[in-house]
Amino acid sequence: MNEITLFPHQQEALDKSKDFRNIAFFHDMGLGKTFTGTEAMKRYKCRINLIVCQKSKVKDWVEHCKKYTDLKVYDATSTTKADKRSLVYGFWMNYRNGNNVVPCVIIINYELAWRRKELLDLEDFTLMLDESSLIQNPSAKQTKFILKLRPAHVILLSGSPVGGKYENLWTQCHLLGWSISKNTFDGTYVNWTTLDVGGVTHRIVDRSDPYKNIDRLKRKLGQNGALFLKTEDVMELPEQRFQIVNVDSTTEYRKFHKHGYLLFKDNTELIGDTTLTKLLYERQLCSQYNQNKLCAVKDLIQSTQDRLVIFYNFNAELEALKAICYGLDRPVSEINGQIKDLTAYLNDSNSITLVQYQSGSMGLNLQQCNKIIYFSLPLSSEYFEQSKKRIHRIGQVNTCIYYLLITTGTVEERILHTLEQRKDYTDELFKNWNG
Repeated sequence: MNEITLFPHQQEALDKSKDFRNIAFFHDMGLGKTFTGTEAMKRYKCRINLIVCQKSKVKDWVEHCKKYTDLKVYDATSTTKADKRSLVYGFWMNYRNGNNVVPCVIIINYELAWRRKELLDLEDFTLMLDESSLIQNPSAKQTKFILKLRPAHVILLSGSPVGGKYENLWTQCHLLGWSISKNTFDGTYVNWTTLDVGGVTHRIVDRSDPYKNIDRLKRKLGQNGALFLKTEDVMELPEQRFQIVNVDSTTEYRKFHKHGYLLFKDNTELIGDTTLTKLLYERQLCSQYNQNKLCAVKDLIQSTQDRLVIFYNFNAELEALKAICYGLDRPVSEINGQIKDLTAYLNDSNSITLVQYQSGSMGLNLQQCNKIIYFSLPLSSEYFEQSKKRIHRIGQVNTCIYYLLITTGTVEERILHTLEQRKDYTDELFKNWNG
């Protein structure tokens, strides 16, 4: 086992949290929450430790725990016969039979965890949730399952715990042991209003004045083991510069926005018969269907031979971007739901790394690059804020430059405004933290 040398801010966080049964390290992206969380887990000295993370981070956690702990490591996502046998006979059978269990850590992703019902049998264990913001929705299967677990200790890790939506914080408060019901939490900290849609009344957060009692919320979080930390509070990283690249809208977008229907010459048909499908197609008409944006991203790529990271949403966007990159003879790396290949990023100084938000906005280290192009925007504030930190983190020595391709007069302008507003609310939780 290799010894971990902690930064001062990591050691201070461990010192502040030593008397808590449950902890939340809500530390800005890039501050080394993996190491802080691991040391806290080792400090609890439970024989069983369960780490739940994103699918793309399972391998990283397995390698980290093998390197920095003396625990037996089980990859509960592995499909190889040897690993399955090791998990079943090396852990589950001994545990179920009441035999002495070798101190271990079990690593599994959120999407698979709720399918492993045997985890509900665990007792006296430490549960660590990496990117705990992924269990905000109390009605989701993976969240319900996590809330049913019976850990002795909980460690939450997140750089964007709420994505600017305080109403989504309750599940993490509950895991910390804060005894407050969802209804009481909503009534105490959120201002609600009603919206009538087709005769059906919906309760929504009041946009004009969404939240209340914020100082009290921060105080209660601190009393229940939450520690917030911003990068600028502990170290000086290079400057971040954001440049909006305005892109012209298209006739097709304007037609669809007006009528909710569009038929292309190749007989591709877009029908916005619901609010969600109309939003989806309007976003796509701003990206892969917008030749003005494709030309703009091509111009940006041609303007430099430096490494570039491009974030996108949809598979059709990926194909369009790959065609541009290959046409310019630029090496390409991909991070998405099907592939994680960083070969070109690591080996070629003029590479383009194409990253899908859901698969690569969290937990990816790309600080060899200092330029990000946002081909399209996500709807999630967590994905957007986390994506910025892929290059702006420990080890970065150059100014970080972000190019946001925004189609003027379209839904993209509204999405950007909402993302900026949610960032303000997230920053408010981190501001003047004395927890």
